[in-house]
Amino acid sequence: MTTWDAGHYLQFGGERTRPAADLAARVGVNHPETVIDLGCGPGNSTQVLRRRWPDAHITGLDSSPEMIAAARARYPEQAWVLARAEEWSPPAPVDVVFSNAALQWIGDHSRLVSHLFAQLAGGGALAFQIPSRSYSAVRAHIHEVADDAAWCERTQAAKGALTMEEPSYYYEALSDQARWLDIWETEYIHVMDSPSSILDWMSSTGLRPFLNALDTDGERQRFVDLLRARVAESYPRQRNGKVLFPFRRLFVVAYR
Repeated sequence: MTTWDAGHYLQFGGERTRPAADLAARVGVNHPETVIDLGCGPGNSTQVLRRRWPDAHITGLDSSPEMIAAARARYPEQAWVLARAEEWSPPAPVDVVFSNAALQWIGDHSRLVSHLFAQLAGGGALAFQIPSRSYSAVRAHIHEVADDAAWCERTQAAKGALTMEEPSYYYEALSDQARWLDIWETEYIHVMDSPSSILDWMSSTGLRPFLNALDTDGERQRFVDLLRARVAESYPRQRNGKVLFPFRRLFVVAYR
């Protein structure tokens, strides 16, 4: 069973939280009573929601026991639920269903976003962001390395671990239900210390399914070494030694 490392995830906590803040700021529901943060992780995105809507009852939900444990340890007075987002159904409709970089780990997005939208109260909003389907160089390199004959059969499932559709897909999935849709993409340019920092970023998210598919630490190290060489070529150092890491994200806000 796959486990999550909350500490590793928060190594780039500021960069991971910024899209949550940008998304929350765009949601045009000013005084919600109830808000759910789906895929809340260690609680960093949930704090963004608490600042945005201080009077709302806000609950963080995640399917990872490690992430929920970390959230409870950091914010013991807040409400946390261990559950799967695709199976979540509240006892009463909620005003804001929010998700920051989590829905890509769930398949069948047409069914998923329709299910989540159905949980909204009148005047509410479903708001989520996921990585853009337009693969970055590092994701393309991960797939290249995964095709190595030494493990290509074992990494096939990992290639389908993430679900990221085009903007038009989400428009079609929600336009018949929503009274208004707000869809956009933003490319963040993260300043990293080195090409290895990009691997550190990916190892706690998109690289995990590939490394988990391998049998030994030696294989995992070889996979990372092959990937590091490609990343170093695609992400050259700047004059000051830093590396620029473009990361494009898709945002959707659907209003009931």
